[in-house]
Amino acid sequence: MFKHSPLSLYLHIPFCSIRCSYCAFNTYIDLEKLIPAYVDALCRELEFLSKSNPHPHIHTIFIGGGTPSLLTVEQYRLIFQTINQCFDLADDIEISMESNPNDLSVDYLQALRTIGINRLSIGMQSATDKILKLFDREHDVEMVVDAVGFARQAGFDNINLDVIFASPHETLSDWQETIQVLLELCPQHVSMYGLELKGGTDLRVKVDAGELPQPDDDLFADMYDYASEQFASSDYEQYEISNWCLSDRRCRHNLQYWRNMPYAGLGAGAHGFAGGYRYSTITAPARYVSSLLNADVKIFDGKFPLTPAVAKHIEVQREDDLYETIMMGLRLTKDGLNRESFTTRFGEDFVDMYAETVARFEKMGLLAVETDRVHLTNSGRLLSNMVIREFV
Repeated sequence: MFKHSPLSLYLHIPFCSIRCSYCAFNTYIDLEKLIPAYVDALCRELEFLSKSNPHPHIHTIFIGGGTPSLLTVEQYRLIFQTINQCFDLADDIEISMESNPNDLSVDYLQALRTIGINRLSIGMQSATDKILKLFDREHDVEMVVDAVGFARQAGFDNINLDVIFASPHETLSDWQETIQVLLELCPQHVSMYGLELKGGTDLRVKVDAGELPQPDDDLFADMYDYASEQFASSDYEQYEISNWCLSDRRCRHNLQYWRNMPYAGLGAGAHGFAGGYRYSTITAPARYVSSLLNADVKIFDGKFPLTPAVAKHIEVQREDDLYETIMMGLRLTKDGLNRESFTTRFGEDFVDMYAETVARFEKMGLLAVETDRVHLTNSGRLLSNMVIREFV
């Protein structure tokens, strides 16, 4: 189905100097000595992937973590030398990299721009010292201001700031301060996430033990509404439940996910969806490195996108594809589910397939049905999980 669709690449860098209290991603501290071998293994995985790749070109790359800004310029040069040797890159390719404010300098960022990275995502998280301390972040708000300035001096004109709201002890006033500082920095893109207390995180342990208060649902809604209003009045377009941008600065890589289109995940603990498979790679960095450096690219005959680092994979069935398409598509607040694309993919119009449920949510004012699309209304955005569950 996606044989002629452009492919996206996600590269996972699992190393951190400290683990944030809210983080449930596949990340590791005190493994910096493994980074050189890890970079070699990542380049090897790119070579394995390219051997069986049926896609004509790559149109987005996203480097996430972990903390990608821990890698040196020379390590990124090696990675992108391999990418350019292995793949046909679109002329207007979007290449994003996540970063921590305290890792950035003008020289480092100028070198990354020269390599080809053209979109920078900076982990601001909050403008309040008590919240940054709660998150175990290694920066303060002044470092965020400096990092944005460094990025602009280095030539970045596509900057995203990540922020988190509704954390324990955070007041509406705290959150208002964060939003005002963020808007003064004028990033081209904002990703704003309500805190999720995921299992195994330090914050979840403390909340479960009663050391920190449970999140307040009403305050959560007030914070979301306040930020939404402030962004709208500052000319930011909300195009996804948690994402806003200035004109024409939507994150094209994330749109690949939300439209349920193919992407290859590389690196320890990465996930991918391509070639009719959903898969994940080996999580432990040392085992990931060993699996690739001990394999021979020349004799590899694996099926795309399954490299020697893949730990689990399943062939995607129609019902699973339907679930993912609806779940991700309804997050797109402007585009929603494209009815023509949905019909082409599943052989039936979304509105006809779920006529009763669509009609009920339309009557409740939670869904809007248009000739070409179905999308959440403003009222439906805060109730998105409930709406989506009814379809899947």
